[in-house]
Amino acid sequence: MNLSRDLIVPSWLHRSVPAVRALVAVLVAAIAMADVCAQGGQDVWITSWAASPQGPYPSGAAVAQPDLSFAFPTNSANDQTFRLIVRPDLWSSQMRVRFTNLFGNQAVTFDGIFAGLQKSGATIEPNTNRPVTFEGTSSLTLQPGQTQWSDPVSLPFVSEDDDATTYLVGRKLAISFHIADGTGPMTWHAKAMTTSYVTNQGAGSVGRSEDDSAFPTSTTSWYFIDALDMMAPRGTQLVVALGDSITDGTSSTINGDDRWPDVLARRLHAAYGNRVVLVNEGIGGNQIVGPAVYDPTNPVAGGPSAVSRISRDVLSLSGVTALIWHEGTNDVSAGTGAGAIEAGMQTVVQQLRASIHGIRLVGTTITSEVGAAGNGGTPAAAAERILLNGFIQSSGLFDTVVDFYTITTDPQTGALKAQYIPNTSIGGAGDHVHPNRAGYLAMGSAVPLGALVAPGRD
Repeated sequence: MNLSRDLIVPSWLHRSVPAVRALVAVLVAAIAMADVCAQGGQDVWITSWAASPQGPYPSGAAVAQPDLSFAFPTNSANDQTFRLIVRPDLWSSQMRVRFTNLFGNQAVTFDGIFAGLQKSGATIEPNTNRPVTFEGTSSLTLQPGQTQWSDPVSLPFVSEDDDATTYLVGRKLAISFHIADGTGPMTWHAKAMTTSYVTNQGAGSVGRSEDDSAFPTSTTSWYFIDALDMMAPRGTQLVVALGDSITDGTSSTINGDDRWPDVLARRLHAAYGNRVVLVNEGIGGNQIVGPAVYDPTNPVAGGPSAVSRISRDVLSLSGVTALIWHEGTNDVSAGTGAGAIEAGMQTVVQQLRASIHGIRLVGTTITSEVGAAGNGGTPAAAAERILLNGFIQSSGLFDTVVDFYTITTDPQTGALKAQYIPNTSIGGAGDHVHPNRAGYLAMGSAVPLGALVAPGRD
């Protein structure tokens, strides 16, 4: 209903004194303004955190994962509460969260759903834990393949004053939910690089609790949620980092938030404040074109191809204005020819440009695997990567190309620079594929910010 159009004014008011008629005019104008705001005012939803669903647990490659056989003895949850820890790239006083049962084979019901400010571990800051509803109800049932956003959730501890929200930069949100019955296959994102928590089976619904006594098991993965939106001023821009394990953060620091997209996000905020937001849609092991068909009953660890997941993992997010893409090395390692990989890149770029008017696209050359075990470390694979990098730089597909290969490669050996090979927080000598914190810092620092931000924002 258009309130300003449908407002009925009694005839006796029209015959009253001019002051009354003026008051009516003011009232009509005010209602009209409210109507405009309701139809699309100054604030819009912007995705502030995301994690691509990649398959059914345990298919994937988690990092520093504790032994979960006690929490999930049958690889499913049963009468358990999850407390998942996520870091919004933007905070506001209104949020919503998206739940997914994408790779399930049976209905899953969620209840006892809450969102609160993490204090430390599985504890929550007092008086910040807020109930989450779906279409006004406190529970949600998702059939296999279904996904649904929650109702808006008020976060009264978040001030709308930019200066007052400085203390929330880098803070994390705890999303708690209970699953009463057996879930069957659990849709998850394996490589969270962030510690979350889960109760024992049979512990019941304890998401309302602010302490951590009921959460004995930690996990470095996310389950059943794949996006979080915050309400933000119209014109806020959203950058999506798309890619494989190097974007997902393998060999970065657990809970350190030092993947190359994290480095880039901090630079964007330093330059533009809250006007630009970045989310990470990398999946460890992901390919651009393979597998040709993803079957969750016989899953591939790297999840669905970028070609097949672009609609869900990028186009379905709220407010996308730019994308930076680092991917292709797993296709090469799988034996896919450069021509097929290039065709896959063209398909993805065409879909992005057709779906998001004016989207800014930044490509990156893929990094070295010389010295790595397996097919990726062979001379043939190295030559294929060089061909693919030449295409990325010369094809004209992207508005800008960042040469991650040159930044991270020793020109004498063709391998990762020695200072970028050792792992930082998970031990070991490195795998000659994934850069460490120093390498990710170099990559994230090399991206020109203006390539990702629309004109007039820089």
